Amino acid sequence: QVQLVESGGGLVQPGGSLRLSCVASGSIMKTGTNVMKWYRQAPGKERELVASITRGGTTNYADFVKGRFTISRDNAKNTVNLQMNSLKPEDTAVYYCNAWTWGLNEIWGQGTQVTVSS
Repeated sequence: QVQLVESGGGLVQPGGSLRLSCVASGSIMKTGTNVMKWYRQAPGKERELVASITRGGTTNYADFVKGRFTISRDNAKNTVNLQMNSLKPEDTAVYYCNAWTWGLNEIWGQGTQVTVSS
């Protein structure tokens, strides 16, 4: 059973930075069709896609984080990261790591809280 474990959330002031990490157990990230994603869900809102990265390194970002967030992955270490800069109060949410692989069930992490407040 593959598991995803996120870390790196916390409280940060507006304009600050945080780096989220997600470690996957097993070899899911080495699968050719694997795409790793970060989602977020703010209170009272639907979960939304923040960024994604394919096994080959192709990235996509939601418009609301372009130029501020960077997603990266290390397939050898089964790790995907989300570097978040210039954080805004509206970035406050629970951030979830997600593993999508063709033909397999999606896998979700437990989430990590990010709070941007002065």
